[in-house]
Amino acid sequence: MPKKERIPPHQSLVEELQVLHWGSVPPFDASTWDFRVEGLVDNPLRLSWEEFRQLPRTISVSDFHCVTGWSRLDNRWEGVLFKIIAQMARPQAQARYMTIVAEGDYTTSMPLEDLMTDDVNVVLAYRLDGKDLEPVHGGPLRLVVPHKYAYKSAKWVRALRFTQEQELGFWEKRGYSDSADPWKEERYA
Repeated sequence: MPKKERIPPHQSLVEELQVLHWGSVPPFDASTWDFRVEGLVDNPLRLSWEEFRQLPRTISVSDFHCVTGWSRLDNRWEGVLFKIIAQMARPQAQARYMTIVAEGDYTTSMPLEDLMTDDVNVVLAYRLDGKDLEPVHGGPLRLVVPHKYAYKSAKWVRALRFTQEQELGFWEKRGYSDSADPWKEERYA
């Protein structure tokens, strides 16, 4: 598909990911960092950085669209498919939503169907374009949800919580769209 057709309405193409986030970049210590999966699951998880990096790795190339109006094409993310984590945790039947918990009390949430879609690969990424993910871009671990605005692709992810009811996230509580579809320009609620 030509590049022009891959850029949603009112977005501008950039060559590099821009640096935008709320608060400061958190420190990372591989010896104490952990990743948790909790909530409505049959198999709660707690993984060290080393254990997380031993999970099956995928490479996924996707476009990235920021609510502030820029898009970067052909990002080469490396990490673990969200579907792998869900299979390991075994969500219970009543689980309908996922709350993503990041450093600094940042959260976002989505229906599980948005994360489990076969149309795109939702990835918990620790590498970008062949290099470890820089802290300013969400390293050590960032969720990548290519079909949503980037505020749904939380930086510095520490936990996933499966829930029956949706828990609005940091930006959604402040008036941003919960559906966050860049093709429909769903920027604000």
